[in-house]
Amino acid sequence: MKQLLKLLLASQIVLLVGCVSPMVTKQEAFPKMYSEPPLSILVVPAINHSTAADAPDLYSTTIAHPIAEAGYYVMPLPLTNFLLNQEGITDGAQLREVDATKFKQLFDADAVLFVTINQWDTNYYVTGGNVTVGAEFDLVSTKTSEVLWNYHSVIVHNTSGNSGNLIADIISTAITTALTDYVPIARIVNATVVGTMPVGKYHKAHGKDGAMQSVNKHQSSQTKG
Repeated sequence: MKQLLKLLLASQIVLLVGCVSPMVTKQEAFPKMYSEPPLSILVVPAINHSTAADAPDLYSTTIAHPIAEAGYYVMPLPLTNFLLNQEGITDGAQLREVDATKFKQLFDADAVLFVTINQWDTNYYVTGGNVTVGAEFDLVSTKTSEVLWNYHSVIVHNTSGNSGNLIADIISTAITTALTDYVPIARIVNATVVGTMPVGKYHKAHGKDGAMQSVNKHQSSQTKG
């Protein structure tokens, strides 16, 4: 946690949200999370749309903790992955079209979380560079197969040198960008996104956070229109 806070404070992080977007309450954005509150969540392997083959495995190490802190029981990821691997399933894309009620039968989870990694990239340009992690989250009910919560976020970690010496900055940027650890950045994405999710039964604010105006309307598909 200290490392995450240091990264948040020390890094130059840009949230790519386009133009200024209106903020809405959790109740307005995700009413189904209050009418059908899940207790347990099954996290399946991430869907990888990035060019980094190892992104899903690295990302899977960062997602369970913030969801548990938000007051939900997270089905054990190692067991989930083992059982799915036994069936030859290693990519969440293989499960996206499966009737969500099947997950209730197999795992007895109230909801299944699909994470789509859209960006996991290292970028260089003439005088600088950055590392980008972007993901979209869909929490689907295993009772009704309806989306209960959806959100997406992109975070860019600036790795540019700023000494004023062009050659030195190019070298510094290349080294810093190459050595940047994606996992802490993925944790920031999770903290940003999961913070919009209405908290679960095991959180002290359960049922009381509906009026929190903490959801960017344009980053939640349920509030578009």
